[in-house]
Amino acid sequence: MTAVNALIAGLFDKSVSIVDLTNPLSASTPTLKLPEPFVNLIDFRLDKVAEYDAQGPFWKHHNIHTGEHVGTHIDAPVHWVSGRGGHDVSSIPPERLIGPAAVLDVRAQVEDDPDFLLQINDIRVWETENGPLPHNGWLLLRTGWDRFSQDQESFLNADDTGSHTPGISAEAALWIAEETSLSGIGVETVGIDAGRGAELDPPFPVHYHLLGNDKYGITSLQNLDKLPTVGAMLVVAPLPIVDGTASPSRVYALI
Repeated sequence: MTAVNALIAGLFDKSVSIVDLTNPLSASTPTLKLPEPFVNLIDFRLDKVAEYDAQGPFWKHHNIHTGEHVGTHIDAPVHWVSGRGGHDVSSIPPERLIGPAAVLDVRAQVEDDPDFLLQINDIRVWETENGPLPHNGWLLLRTGWDRFSQDQESFLNADDTGSHTPGISAEAALWIAEETSLSGIGVETVGIDAGRGAELDPPFPVHYHLLGNDKYGITSLQNLDKLPTVGAMLVVAPLPIVDGTASPSRVYALI
């Protein structure tokens, strides 16, 4: 039996299961809100064109309107100045979009501090217990933040000092970018940087370091609590948008 046939058989007999890690996309999906003078992307919207009526007697279809960085999406290197000249969404190699998942659980730390930043030592402790981060894999940060995924105010958790959501420190971002062979990272929050990432050096270090080193970031993931710490395979399926800096994506895990 070939490896593909074995996978098909596993899906058929349910010894391999599929977990959907995607936040459903609608007009109410929480989105990033940049402060003035920066310009925000439009939110997701469906415009009905026909619905089994005179405009289309046998069908229903819509136009969609959305920013690239809305809902569960992948950031491509060209999104950031450090990745200028790198891959757009359409040119990310498919083999970089499928790989093993490593789940790092920091819910306890985030419960105590919503501004929690993952440090290099946190990753090293995880590796001591679980082995090295996987080649061509994805480091998924389980924070519990997906419980706010349908509540704009709680998801952004903003006050007068800015947004307070967990993320990755500048030092850990640089280490992941330059010292690992990961394809990228995945988070449950609205962006791959922490809510106060602008205050770090460099500003938004996950964007700066990872995208500048041909690594990618996935946001707004769900259901990481259904994954094992190691052993799952991640499948990321963005639209191949030419010149796209990001794309809403369907993200699955095979267990």
